[in-house]
Amino acid sequence: MRILVTNDDGIDARGIKLLEEVARTFSDDVTVVAPAEEQSGKGRSLTITQPMRIRSYDDRHHAVGGTPTDAVIAALALFMKDSPPDLVLSGINRGSNLAEDVSYSGTVSAAMEGALAGIPAIALSQVYARPGMGDAVPFACAEAWARRALEPLIAGLADWVPNTLVNVNFPAIEPEQVKGIRVVRQGLRDYGDPQLQKSVDPRGYDYYWLNVGRVKHRSVATDLELSDQGYVTVTPLHLDLTHDPSLARLEQLYR
Repeated sequence: MRILVTNDDGIDARGIKLLEEVARTFSDDVTVVAPAEEQSGKGRSLTITQPMRIRSYDDRHHAVGGTPTDAVIAALALFMKDSPPDLVLSGINRGSNLAEDVSYSGTVSAAMEGALAGIPAIALSQVYARPGMGDAVPFACAEAWARRALEPLIAGLADWVPNTLVNVNFPAIEPEQVKGIRVVRQGLRDYGDPQLQKSVDPRGYDYYWLNVGRVKHRSVATDLELSDQGYVTVTPLHLDLTHDPSLARLEQLYR
């Protein structure tokens, strides 16, 4: 099995090094292609208005001067062109990718790009409890539970549904406190009124920093609630965003 490992925190991030270690317990054919620098929140953006620089450290590790989507495209178009991966693993992200995070997340977007190419893809993220932790985010839960979360998914690769991916989140607790692994729906939060914090740079110009503040859950028994309850959450996602219940209603509007 050939595995592509990528992320959105950058090729030097702690989480991707951990994920590569876990991937190597399943296969000795692992290639890492990831952004050269952090690309969190870039979603499925592409680099199309400027050149893309790529630095290869060795045959198995490549840094892309672009987004997570760029990294997966580079892997499939260049480094793994003649022998595509059987699996794309994206992460392990520093921070949660729960609920509507998936539409902003570069981690999930990299997995989406793999799914678009017809490759089974899994995004993995480590939730953390306190803001402002930076590189101090603890990965002990992900380290202890990543293989256990991946084993059933990899065992079922032969039956993987096309155009789907799986989103895995490890809760912000110690490994021994984890209650188990639960398959759940994607949740939904209410961010309320987003805020822009204003400040002034040393040259006297205003700049702003996005602050979403406290959020409330708008869902029940989803990845949000189960993560809070101490479970590793596993959520299947698909690329078709069509809202099927609205099709018939809209068709009536155009008759």
